[in-house]
Amino acid sequence: MISMASYALFVLFAGGAAARDASGNITDLINGTLVSSELACKVDSSCKYGLHNSYSVMQLMSIWGPLIYAGCFAATLSTALTNILSVPRLVQALGIDRIYPGLIFFSKPYGKHGEPYRGYVLTFFISAGFLLIGELNVIAPLISNFYLASYALINFCTFHASFVKPLGWRPTFKYYNTWLSLFGFILCIAIMFLIDWKSSLITLVIIFALYLIVMYRKPEANWGSSTQEQQYKATLTAVHRLQNVSDHVKNYHPQILVLSGDPSSRPPLIDFGNMLTRHNSLMFIGNVVPMSMGYKNRLSVIKDGQKYLDARKIKSFYNVIDGLSMEEGVNALIKTTGFGKLTPNIVLMGYKTDWVQCRRQCVESYFNILYNTFSQRMGVVILRLPNGLEFSELNPEIPINGRHMHNANELGYTNALMPRANAASELLHVDSNLNLAGVDSTNSSFTVSNVPSMPNMTTSTRKYTVSQGDGIKYLTKGGSEVPKDVLDAVTIFLRKQPKGTIDVFWLYDDGGLTMLLPYILSLRSNYQNCKLRVFALSHGKDEVMEEKNMANLLKKFRIKYSELIMLKGLSTKPRMDTLVKHRQLIQSYCHNSVNEMRHLEEELHTLEEKTHRQLRIHELVVEHSSKATLVVMSLPMPRREAISAALYMSWLEMLTTDINCPVVLARGNQTPVLTFYS
Repeated sequence: MISMASYALFVLFAGGAAARDASGNITDLINGTLVSSELACKVDSSCKYGLHNSYSVMQLMSIWGPLIYAGCFAATLSTALTNILSVPRLVQALGIDRIYPGLIFFSKPYGKHGEPYRGYVLTFFISAGFLLIGELNVIAPLISNFYLASYALINFCTFHASFVKPLGWRPTFKYYNTWLSLFGFILCIAIMFLIDWKSSLITLVIIFALYLIVMYRKPEANWGSSTQEQQYKATLTAVHRLQNVSDHVKNYHPQILVLSGDPSSRPPLIDFGNMLTRHNSLMFIGNVVPMSMGYKNRLSVIKDGQKYLDARKIKSFYNVIDGLSMEEGVNALIKTTGFGKLTPNIVLMGYKTDWVQCRRQCVESYFNILYNTFSQRMGVVILRLPNGLEFSELNPEIPINGRHMHNANELGYTNALMPRANAASELLHVDSNLNLAGVDSTNSSFTVSNVPSMPNMTTSTRKYTVSQGDGIKYLTKGGSEVPKDVLDAVTIFLRKQPKGTIDVFWLYDDGGLTMLLPYILSLRSNYQNCKLRVFALSHGKDEVMEEKNMANLLKKFRIKYSELIMLKGLSTKPRMDTLVKHRQLIQSYCHNSVNEMRHLEEELHTLEEKTHRQLRIHELVVEHSSKATLVVMSLPMPRREAISAALYMSWLEMLTTDINCPVVLARGNQTPVLTFYS
């Protein structure tokens, strides 16, 4: 307050005792009054005296002239000491946060207190550069502009914080006012342009460029800025507004919950879900760990999983459920994931290829998960690849940009993924069927071996490297290169597919999900070379009319397709080799158990017609889609009271076997997802 009052008094005293322009000639006074408009020097701008032209006015008005020099010296010294102590620390802080690349070199600390000696040298040379200009009147406008710019930014920051009103914003100044801060910001900018509009423009351009650098680099430093509070409140407001928006089929979004377990174990499953949701809707990734993990361990697993997804540029939300069985955990994920309108409506999971060999309890749990998902009015999508989805034996090498490495050390960053449960992996296990035999699996320098493990859980590690790229390199557990066929299987949904077809077997009316998903895939760059072929069932009454009606239906849905084929002969009995193959599958599952085989025989007899129907569909799919790039077909409904888990899994096995491309089984929840209206 004393400083502010002093500056105000100086202005009043100077303005009251001195004129703006004066010639210095006493005869210019007329009756003790100076008429500035009649001054000869004012006409040709040659006035040497007055507030506007003379810099000695303060000295002339003082009691004793040397006091002005003493005051200037004291102010200069105090400002210089303040700057030489604070500016290097500020430079060091900017370098530590890796905000501006050029300042990282000057952030190195020295001694016990981390003195920024390099920052001192930088500050000295910058100050010397201004002094070498040698003309105080040239330096003053530049310095004044930068000071005013900093004051303007401070005023704007306080105004923004007051306007957003975060709970942590509690100013201690008794007379603080929000709108006064805004007025101060506007006033500082106005004075900048009044002093020198050219240097003001340059200053604002520099500030804007520095801001863009921060926005582009996205430093990991967390300052708790009011911008974060603004983002939170804007998001909260948008979510509340969305809650009051009625659902309409035209605005349907496939919001997917992916049951992948550890994200790095099944990359193709996550990539497939990402293709369906990218730029359009939400994707949640769920991991169920039967063992209780504790807060810190669970948080570590979530952070590492999210870091892996971020490195692959996959926008999703990752969550871990621990301390529950797989069936209970998935039910918990289905019921609790998301909030309001931002909840999943589709569950995406991998096909269980080891259902014949695994425990009966796991097969029952897998079947119950499907049943419970449908009972919650959600759609189900099952993905099966020729070589499987399970790649937990691989070690992803996750690149981390060098600017973020300071969180650990200057040389590199190593982190370990917390263990995941064997039981969790077993239930949704998918054999890769790829040969990793002979690949080095010994420990290497890339493995963190001192990570605490949990009971019945295996330790999984990841390697983090400094890189400027965004891709992930996969290695074996021993650090050696992954065979090309394995790598191709991992990245199957990341590569651009050659010319081919996406075959859609639309067998049941499920609301249109079976048709919508391949349509979305056909819009992606990965499958833009593939054309849609639609297969529909013919009931044998009037095949020409049925085909015409189906074509009209697809036209109304505005779905472009290259070919429409009506499947005939579905009621025909399957070939003998197909029946034998299915019976062998059932026998393998029973493991020569007489009682179990007898029970399945009775069920097969009861459901003979439906079983033959599924086997016949298998024959038609193999016949028409042996060279397809992707096959999408309707998923049979799992009815717990009508069919056993074993027989149902045998249906799925027959539907998806002998197909040399990815197979997608999909079924909606009877909610329409396609509409005639644009």
